[in-house]
Amino acid sequence: MNEVLPRLRSVLDDLPGFRPGPVHAAANGTVHLLAANESPDGPLPSVAAAVADAIGDINRYPDGAVTALNEDIARRLGTDPDQVVVGCGSVGVAQMLFEAVGEPGAEVVYAWRSFEAYPVLAALAGLRKVAVPLRGDRHDLTAMAAAITADTRLVIVCNPNNPTGTVMRRAEIERFLAAVPADCLVVFDEAYHEYVRDADVPDALTLLDGRPNVVVLRTFSKAFGLAGLRVGYLVAHPHVAAQVRKTRLPYAVNHLAQVAARASLRAEDELRARVEDVVKERDRMRNALLDAGWSVPASEANLLWLKLGDESVGFAAACAASGVNVKAFPGEGVRVSVGAPAANDALLAVAFDYSRPSEH
Repeated sequence: MNEVLPRLRSVLDDLPGFRPGPVHAAANGTVHLLAANESPDGPLPSVAAAVADAIGDINRYPDGAVTALNEDIARRLGTDPDQVVVGCGSVGVAQMLFEAVGEPGAEVVYAWRSFEAYPVLAALAGLRKVAVPLRGDRHDLTAMAAAITADTRLVIVCNPNNPTGTVMRRAEIERFLAAVPADCLVVFDEAYHEYVRDADVPDALTLLDGRPNVVVLRTFSKAFGLAGLRVGYLVAHPHVAAQVRKTRLPYAVNHLAQVAARASLRAEDELRARVEDVVKERDRMRNALLDAGWSVPASEANLLWLKLGDESVGFAAACAASGVNVKAFPGEGVRVSVGAPAANDALLAVAFDYSRPSEH
């Protein structure tokens, strides 16, 4: 007798669901985690102490309005608290944005390849997905603007882009914004903002003035090293922020996460010194790979994109055998997070031993 299953949303049939990749160890037990774009450093002592002091309060619900952290972020950025919305990681805030615009017939435009969550969030929010191919590893803003229709509610610019690390610069962004209808939200996903050293890449906060449709998305997961606690936020026009805030699940940002994020803002100078170390390692790795004949776009994030095409899975397997965990995109490339020097050296050793991409 055939089993009758409950009826659920049909869109779920085509969604793979999030599955973190397995962690591979070398024969000697060595593990290097270079797959998830995390900070290689543990929490600063001051941040760890603040979290430890707060553990005694976890029998109580957190501040559901995230008031103190909202105010700290606004003070740090020079904006108003009513423009800030904090959520469960920047992907959680992105989900809130998608929910805020999602209704039958609405569209979202994004570059592809870009952050893997965008098509999933779009499907869950009932948005029609319009993916615009990259051009030369970068967003094609002209094509993205041309893809906007009367049904487009949201356009995402991931800057720097994940997984390529490439950036869009001020002049092309200004032209793009001039072409976007004023009633269409433009979200600048700046998860890797702190790693940018190209002076021509604008801080998207400078684009907010006079543009109620611009939203800036950031996170504490990368440069601030709080990936395990999940804190992200957006900055937007007060009306947009107020509407998006309505989609936040009650108590979505836990108490320890709020405490850690506030302590991290107080320790920002120390954290930025760590970020500078990552930037130096990023440039060292890329230069070494270029010298060895690899194709690696210039990156302004804490990652490198190895354009390996059909060799992507094979190279990732070679890395795994040495305990180096990377992220493969079959048929396209491999994303390598910038880690501690020893981990980065292990990645380079695999790359130098692997047959050159040009040899295939």
